[in-house]
Amino acid sequence: MKLSLASLALLVGSAAAFTTAPAGRAPTSLNISPGETKASDKVVQAFADKPAEDPEFDALVKANFPGAINNRDLATRVVELLEEKGFSPSNTLLATSLCADELARVLEDEFVSIYGNNFNLGGLSGFPFAGNTGWGAMSAHVPDDGFCLTIHGPHVGITKDGQIGKVERSGIALVDNCCGSAIAASNYLKGITDGGAKITTKLQQFSDFQQGAVQELILPFGKRLNDADNRMKELPYALYDSQDILVRDIINGGKGGIKAGLALLSGIQINTGPDTLDYFHPLRFDYYDSEGNVVESMIDELTA
Repeated sequence: MKLSLASLALLVGSAAAFTTAPAGRAPTSLNISPGETKASDKVVQAFADKPAEDPEFDALVKANFPGAINNRDLATRVVELLEEKGFSPSNTLLATSLCADELARVLEDEFVSIYGNNFNLGGLSGFPFAGNTGWGAMSAHVPDDGFCLTIHGPHVGITKDGQIGKVERSGIALVDNCCGSAIAASNYLKGITDGGAKITTKLQQFSDFQQGAVQELILPFGKRLNDADNRMKELPYALYDSQDILVRDIINGGKGGIKAGLALLSGIQINTGPDTLDYFHPLRFDYYDSEGNVVESMIDELTA
């Protein structure tokens, strides 16, 4: 059976709005952290068992992704800026639109440790497949007179020796692709732009709907990726540009559900091996007031 892409988007968005966290993580109900501990103190706890910064690897990551910061510094700065605006573990709901890959859970779980269980808006490659329906359901779960912190973006791997689009995974001997969905979509696109493939009707098949949508959403970036010096390095930024438009459109359509305020943090997740910190390249850090207006960009303070 085949359905239109629009119909499937509505169906998947409705279903995704009510997904729960995977086994092994915090309870699946959207409990907000009690808040006896300040968010800044929770950052220290969240990273207590994380690896120390590796200066040599830090320089390697930043040489390939100028503007990237490790997740410990990211969480510390984000929390400090949001505490000034009244965000706390007891009054903030975390919403995320990140890839389904388990490596994307690293950043997510670090912020879950600070603000409590997240509402999942995302799917393959980090696209916001929960859509307007998911956003509306999430907004209804924000505490009364409380805040929402939304984090979104695609992800990319980098190995210890600097290979981009690859990553060492715990328990797996072979260095693996990261992000697999993004790379598959990029290869599909390259087949079209090189003249060796045609657009497939599988875009509308439910059994692989999300990947079909990723492939469709990456189509406008064919020339950009072909012209890039490093296709794997450019790929997450192309995906981000598409996701940035979609997420902000969803927020604008549902801004009536914003309560005290909303912070939107977006950029590129940079996944690394199990014995090094992950990184994030922040590209947007906006604050929306209770009327749904962007009243401040905090990106310069975050990246200073």
